[in-house]
Amino acid sequence: MLLSLPNWIIHLFSALEWGVAVVMLYRYGRLIGRRDVSRFGLFMIPHWIGSWFVLSYHLTGDAVPQLLDMSELINLVGSICLLNATIAILKHTRGKEVAVAGAVIGGIAVSGHPQSYMGNNIFDAILQVSSVVYMVFLVLLLKVRKRDPEVFSGLTVGGFWFVLVFISVTVFCMYLATEVRGYMTLSHDDLLHGMAESLLSISNLMIVLGIHQQTRRHLQKIS
Repeated sequence: MLLSLPNWIIHLFSALEWGVAVVMLYRYGRLIGRRDVSRFGLFMIPHWIGSWFVLSYHLTGDAVPQLLDMSELINLVGSICLLNATIAILKHTRGKEVAVAGAVIGGIAVSGHPQSYMGNNIFDAILQVSSVVYMVFLVLLLKVRKRDPEVFSGLTVGGFWFVLVFISVTVFCMYLATEVRGYMTLSHDDLLHGMAESLLSISNLMIVLGIHQQTRRHLQKIS
């Protein structure tokens, strides 16, 4: 295995945080009587599944690229589901149809320059499409926050936006690990890999804390 124990802890914590966010958001939707919000929570599940494929990939020492390919495909499907759920919330808020476009990037990003069973061209295409459509998702998420502040707290929305920081730093760390420090991939550079992954953990924690904040605010309102 390429990852050290501290790095494994960071990766596992990131995945578990996303799972906690799924449960919390689903329960919050039930609490406020909003099926569309609960649906959004359920549609986060594919990304959670995709994260475990990435963990399995690391468990093999990055030796089974099919696991990474599967994670990207699952995340792409989950992304389409998430955007669909976001649009459903906007429809509920405005009471009329909203334009649809794109999907959200996976909860876990790729570490280093892995070999892809599907081929690098297809693999890169999936990542590029995911990156573009994630920006669409973020814009729609801001609209949800502006039109219906009851759904997501600013901290939760900020957590989704913070993924961009994670991606940017991960790309920079890839460059440092492979071009400057001479490692084969980012996964081989435990220090930079762990530092980059910790940012995803921060992003997921922001989402969880934001949902908790929104739930507590609602309970105080009705008490």
